[in-house]
Amino acid sequence: MVKWTEEERSIVRAVWEKIDINEIGPQVLARALIVYPWTERYFGTFGDIFTTTAILNNPKVAAHGTVLLRALGKGVKNMDKMKETYSALSKLHYENLNVDPDNFRLLADSIIITFACKLKSAFNPQVQATWQKFLYAVVEAMNSQYK
Repeated sequence: MVKWTEEERSIVRAVWEKIDINEIGPQVLARALIVYPWTERYFGTFGDIFTTTAILNNPKVAAHGTVLLRALGKGVKNMDKMKETYSALSKLHYENLNVDPDNFRLLADSIIITFACKLKSAFNPQVQATWQKFLYAVVEAMNSQYK
């Protein structure tokens, strides 16, 4: 279990309050699909996602990106119960969707970069370090059913 300082909790919440999941969620998933094209195999029902333009204009990518960030918001609200918060989602990805767990780390990288692009100087090294720690906890929780 990750230990959080009050300052870290405050930083995570402050950044989260600045994030519009309907704007940033689609950007996060699109970035992941563009930068890590082999992840497309998990989205076979999304239609054409084989070019950057197709990914950026795909409404299913946008909708699922919003779903991803909505799930991330649950972690923001439950920082002391990450494993419990993501248990069912981890099980779904492991048992039903057969997602390689390394993809959670790739998605976390995409989140960090997208947040940094959005928040610019407000996403300073201390804020980034705190969010890296937070996302590491999310990734570990998502990996919990794989062990």
